[in-house]
Amino acid sequence: MRVSRRIEELPTYPFAEIDRRIEELRKKGVEIINFGIGDPDIPTPPHIVEELRLEAARPENHRYPSYQGMKRFREAVASWFQKRFGVELDPDREVLALIGSKEGIAHFPLACLNPGEAALVPDPGYPVYRSSVILSGGRPLDLPLLEENGFLPDLESVEAAAWDKAGMLFLNYPNNPTAAVADLSFFEKAVFYARRHQVILAHDNAYSEITYDGYRAPSLLEIPGAREVGLEFHSLSKTYNMTGWRLGFAVGGAEAIAALGKVKTNVDSGVFNAIQLAGVAALEGPQECVEDNRETYRRRRDELVGALRSLGWKVDPPRATLYVWMRVPDGHSSESFTRELLERAGVVVVPGPAYGSRGEGFVRFSLTLPDEELREGVRRIREAFA
Repeated sequence: MRVSRRIEELPTYPFAEIDRRIEELRKKGVEIINFGIGDPDIPTPPHIVEELRLEAARPENHRYPSYQGMKRFREAVASWFQKRFGVELDPDREVLALIGSKEGIAHFPLACLNPGEAALVPDPGYPVYRSSVILSGGRPLDLPLLEENGFLPDLESVEAAAWDKAGMLFLNYPNNPTAAVADLSFFEKAVFYARRHQVILAHDNAYSEITYDGYRAPSLLEIPGAREVGLEFHSLSKTYNMTGWRLGFAVGGAEAIAALGKVKTNVDSGVFNAIQLAGVAALEGPQECVEDNRETYRRRRDELVGALRSLGWKVDPPRATLYVWMRVPDGHSSESFTRELLERAGVVVVPGPAYGSRGEGFVRFSLTLPDEELREGVRRIREAFA
């Protein structure tokens, strides 16, 4: 069958390839410990599940939902956002429900980029940023995230020619895969450059609530003028352990929200009302579950980082996200070290280049394994490499 050049240009999604490799090994009887994809093992809190059960039984929720999301959900988002970040939003014009934040991120370039126009994409970075630009007919331009700069882009060093070509800039802090964090001064700089060069900002804030050691992640929208230049994407997946539910939201300027909403009216039919109402229960209900999640991941982080450091490997404890980003031992590439972990310990990690060429020399561990599996993985790594 003939396929488009856009499809041919798309890289293989890294987790699809990892899943294929895991399945092959399991068929051979190998017991795998998977530190790969960041899919929380902790169950969705019971009060959220109960709300879904109740609302799914109501016939009025079985019809097509609103394209922009139920007003009740958008009001809950605006209330949560004001409490969390001190930013007031108009739920009718500045909030949009998403079928998971990935969907919104993937569609946003269709709303913002003209064919052939460029977007600045973090390298390393979440693969959907790059693929969404390609699918929109745009051209990704690498925005290096380097260890010596704390894996923050040096916006001052971006060449004028790149700014001139770019219509969009993707940012993501707390960051996947590097677990780097940013403060408000960084976002002030990002808004300054976006306004100067008339570039639309897309900030992925999916990990805002997975933070440690007193760090509190900011929002792009805390910066004056930010909503005039872009959107911020949030997800309930990691905060409330709802990856399979597919619920997120975009917030920001009314014009950008309307543009993304127009794309969505042409490609999807919204989020099941019962899931949105369960999302209301998540945002408005007890938040102890979020703190419990943080404590669980912090404990796992400390156990994993301690074990890796005991082998003499260079790794810093992350201040946010579900991930540990580690430089590979001397003499290894990312791929060779990933392969050796798999062959010698039956442990799966993600090689850094899965997120871009500048991920070479690193691997990513996820903290979303049950405690007993994480400990078994740690034991195997120590035994294989001690």
